[in-house]
Amino acid sequence: MSEVVRAVLDDLAQESSELDGIVGELGEAAWRLATPAEGWTVAHQIAHLAWTDRAALLAVTDPEGFGAEVEKALEAPDTFVDEAAEDGARLAPAELLAGWRGGRERLLDALRAAPGGVKFPWFGPPMSVASMATGRLMETWAHGQDVADALGVHRAPTERLRHVVRIGVRARDFSFLVHGQDAPGEEFRIELRAPSGELWTFGPEDAAQRVSGDAYDFCRLVTQRAHRDDVDVRAQGPDADRWLDLAQAFAGPPGKGRAPEGGGAR
Repeated sequence: MSEVVRAVLDDLAQESSELDGIVGELGEAAWRLATPAEGWTVAHQIAHLAWTDRAALLAVTDPEGFGAEVEKALEAPDTFVDEAAEDGARLAPAELLAGWRGGRERLLDALRAAPGGVKFPWFGPPMSVASMATGRLMETWAHGQDVADALGVHRAPTERLRHVVRIGVRARDFSFLVHGQDAPGEEFRIELRAPSGELWTFGPEDAAQRVSGDAYDFCRLVTQRAHRDDVDVRAQGPDADRWLDLAQAFAGPPGKGRAPEGGGAR
């Protein structure tokens, strides 16, 4: 296993552990608190993570069996995610928590044991070990943000956000296509301030279309955890400006996004 892959897996484990530290000692009432995602409680958020970990484990260990899950998703593309979360949210908190913990550990073990260069089926393009782990980290961070917001917990941004940023940047063309629009033909320049103060950059320095701002806010935007008007992310150029209205880092149909809270800077 390469050092890069090992680092991604370690970061996924740390991201999961941080969220576990938030929900691990919650009482029954807290699990039923509404989160910013319409119709989803804290329990729904953890149930969704547990379900997706199980799906990822199936993709890694039984690709043919995973194909059956894809068929189910295709039969109900607008509801299968909510239905799976609802099923899990009905469990007692202790059972839900134990299932999430065990499932994510089994997935990590399977990814660590996977041979180099292998690709796993997924609901979108096939995934390498690194891309599977990065996707799980992105989801864990995003749904963890919903949980933290519901509980009024502040999570200090970490350097693990670089994985979420990278997915958001790479998903640029998908964001246009999933909205029925042609993706721009030219590359964008992306410049984002990391939690450490470092500048994370992507694309050619002389690109006409540019996006700049805070990496944490960019992550909230591309995971649709905040409205564009409420984040410190700016566009230069019409295509870049259009992208910030459409951006999504996750697979599937267009997300509903979040209503503006006010006070943002466009």
